[in-house]
Amino acid sequence: MRVLPAGAGTAVPLSPIPRLGRYGPVLPVVGTVLLLCAPADRTSLDGQGGVTLADAASGALVVWCVLRLVRGGGRAASGPVLTWRGALVLGAPAAAFAVATIAAADPAAGLPGFVRYLQLFVLVPGAVLLSLRDARDARLVCAAVVLLALVQGTVGVLQSATGTGASYRGENVRAVGTFGALDVMGMATVVSYGLVTALALALAPPAAAPRWLRPCALGCAVLLLVPLALSYSRGAWIATAAACLLLLALRGARTAVPVLAALAAAGVVLVGGLSVGSEQLAERARSITEVSSSPDQSVTDRYSLWSAAVGMWREAPATGVGPKGFPAHRDAHASLALSSGSDTAGAGVRFQREPLLSPHNMYLLVLSEQGLVGVVALVGSWAALLVCGLRRLRTARRRGTGSGAADCGMVAVGLLTWQGIDFLYGDIGGPSTVLTALVLGLAAWWALSPATEGAVDGDSTR
Repeated sequence: MRVLPAGAGTAVPLSPIPRLGRYGPVLPVVGTVLLLCAPADRTSLDGQGGVTLADAASGALVVWCVLRLVRGGGRAASGPVLTWRGALVLGAPAAAFAVATIAAADPAAGLPGFVRYLQLFVLVPGAVLLSLRDARDARLVCAAVVLLALVQGTVGVLQSATGTGASYRGENVRAVGTFGALDVMGMATVVSYGLVTALALALAPPAAAPRWLRPCALGCAVLLLVPLALSYSRGAWIATAAACLLLLALRGARTAVPVLAALAAAGVVLVGGLSVGSEQLAERARSITEVSSSPDQSVTDRYSLWSAAVGMWREAPATGVGPKGFPAHRDAHASLALSSGSDTAGAGVRFQREPLLSPHNMYLLVLSEQGLVGVVALVGSWAALLVCGLRRLRTARRRGTGSGAADCGMVAVGLLTWQGIDFLYGDIGGPSTVLTALVLGLAAWWALSPATEGAVDGDSTR
């Protein structure tokens, strides 16, 4: 604190020293993100790798946010309030989930699915929206996501190099991080989030950011290319490429061309030049264009599951077969080409057959289990977030480089784009799903919070 000279009047506080307490509301969000660094099997609360500490932390985040709202009279203390637009975007899916559950043949069986959907797509995103007060809080969450991606990516690369990863074509070389062989998409999702976030921060760093931030962020994005490649996840590759191309297009050709060239060169050196699984990667990449001519069994299973999901929807087009109803109705709609399950081994797990309990397509999963009511409400909510986020990003960019929050908008738009495309090849499930809910909350904050309307001219005051 600085005071006026003697006789000049009363003391006036100026430029208070930053304290940890000023980040109090966002620390539970950051903590939930970083809890995903721990091995899923060791942080499981049910002993079966289902409910983890990160799940429990996300529930605690919701409860704590509700208590803050009650104490603040409907407004989070020193934070944003949920506007009518935010209530509509987040509330419409909740109403659709309830309708689909009530209309199910066995509402009691669908109740766990209703709670899970409510947690991931309404409560946790809403809690994140109300916990972020300005761009500084959002950047802290972004930093936590990149840190998590680097930790998981490092573990994944070591797994691939030492042959301790998940099984891929008879070799334990698939990078899965601490999520294990039962959640092979977990590390790919986390690393993709981190890569997109780092690239967005490199393309549009804050106006007052230190000079080292841009090269550091770009370096993190380059490094994360290696574990992403070694995850052998075709869906994550496609989604990441599309999200990065969108970010480069939003930034402009002058920046996009050299950055794209640098990323491509780094990918060639790190993956091809160092022979990091080059043969398997080439084969996996070729399979993306061969799925229609000579698909492997995993692709055949996916097509069969997609067909089964469409069949369920035709049976109950309005409200579907009910949340968590896909496994029970699968065999009645699937073709004989569907296998009994997928082979799982490696990364500390003995060989076992995992049943195929979802269509591995989020849109078809919602369509089959909740019908048009659910898919229109949920996809409409995501579309509204993307449209509102793009509009605010355009406003921030139009007002010049002094906006101070355009970097947050780039992150939000990039992550939403990635998630929307990845949901064509995957769905919810596994410990990493909690991070999906947190990412949707970050995007909801940018798109819907009144704080970001002021933040386009600079960080909001506290």
